[in-house]
Amino acid sequence: MRIPVPLLSSLFGLALAVGAIAACTTVADTGRKQFNPLNPGEEAKLGLTEFEKLKQSKPVSTNAAYNAQVRRVGARLSRVMPVPNAEWEFVVFEDDTPNAFALPGGKVGVHTGIFQITQNDAGLAAVIGHEVGHVVARHAGERMAQGAVTAGVAAVAGELLRRNTDMGTAGQVATGAAIGGGALLHVQRFSRMQELEADQLGALYMARAGYDPHEAVALWQRFAAWRQESGNVNKTPAFLSTHPVDEVRIARLQEFLPRALSEYHP
Repeated sequence: MRIPVPLLSSLFGLALAVGAIAACTTVADTGRKQFNPLNPGEEAKLGLTEFEKLKQSKPVSTNAAYNAQVRRVGARLSRVMPVPNAEWEFVVFEDDTPNAFALPGGKVGVHTGIFQITQNDAGLAAVIGHEVGHVVARHAGERMAQGAVTAGVAAVAGELLRRNTDMGTAGQVATGAAIGGGALLHVQRFSRMQELEADQLGALYMARAGYDPHEAVALWQRFAAWRQESGNVNKTPAFLSTHPVDEVRIARLQEFLPRALSEYHP
């Protein structure tokens, strides 16, 4: 269906304005321009508060080997990971889910379930580096900002459609659905981009800390194998997923390895 020229012009102008706003800050080490209006100090406070809540609600592991490994790897990585206002704390949580997370302010949580996949210090460094990469690039705040912008664009577009009586009800519904679908695809694509960016940052941090970045590729290969063996394969089409498929993630990391290796000094 053909969208009237005035509507296209209005949407194009709005997109240009959003694009101009998006160039206000730069992600360290990747050089990507981003839009993130949140204050880093406020982000750190929120991270500290949330981490304390998690320690009260999730069981903390007493596994001596896991805790020693996380402290050892975390100590090396914390010297090279540029987290603003960092009060570093690494905690192992009793949780079979193979996962980890990092919050602003230098707070890192590692699930006991991840050790079956990390297998060694370098694998754990890849996981922690990836999670802290999200914090360094301030992805959480950026997602909030992107969500607000996307909602604003959809709202303005909806109002423009409502006012454009020449299209008729059917045309307005069809065009509105197309705009909404486009907004969803944009958010999903943006989330996948953040995951790949965190992979790159994590590879750089582990290299700077003296861990072989080849292990980042091996880690995601083990993750892919675990998903296949456990039946935990994401059946969502790649263009609708918030995470890149394993094949794409591994290929992108392999392409990035020369840069990470240039900073690797064992």
